[in-house]
Amino acid sequence: MSAEVPTGGKSTRLPRDERRRQLLSAAHEVFVANGYHGAAMDEIAEVAKVSKPVLYQHFPGKRELYLALLESHLAELTALLVEALQSTTDNKLRVHATMRAYFQFIAQDSQAHRLVFESDLFNDPDVSGRLEEFNARFADAIAGVIAEDTRLSHLEATLLGHGLAGMAQVSARYWLETDGSMDIDAASELIYRLAWRGISRFPKEI
Repeated sequence: MSAEVPTGGKSTRLPRDERRRQLLSAAHEVFVANGYHGAAMDEIAEVAKVSKPVLYQHFPGKRELYLALLESHLAELTALLVEALQSTTDNKLRVHATMRAYFQFIAQDSQAHRLVFESDLFNDPDVSGRLEEFNARFADAIAGVIAEDTRLSHLEATLLGHGLAGMAQVSARYWLETDGSMDIDAASELIYRLAWRGISRFPKEI
């Protein structure tokens, strides 16, 4: 059912969560098209087909809209990565699944990834703080797996976790720039093989 009904020029009253999703979807479209600084609340309300007062009832301003959108995309990516890490107890398969999940997130919504990791708000402390928190959680999750399986210290495992997280991000972003020149399975397989060959050489716990 459409979220808007043109009768009388009024929008349909939606449950709060559903309205919020609708507004975030419209904001995503406008931010992707114009960037943060080029986006306007007027345009977001127009795309969402709601009045500005309705938009402001949910989000006090453009910055709050962007932060909510950022959190939504990071939560989605975090869920995919956690699911991959928990999908098996075989660490080789874990590495493969995690790299594949990262590439899959980009493939299914490349604009969401650009909005998160190529933001023109990187200097905003709230934006950078959320990205740093995500990167730390991702690296810590990988480090936990490494520490359990090797004789490395927590600090050493965490350093490797950050290295693998960075490898996934940088390589996946480059793959995105190739505009489909390389198949996603082939690309994620290459990075998985590079990562696993490195990790598998560390001494195992006995």
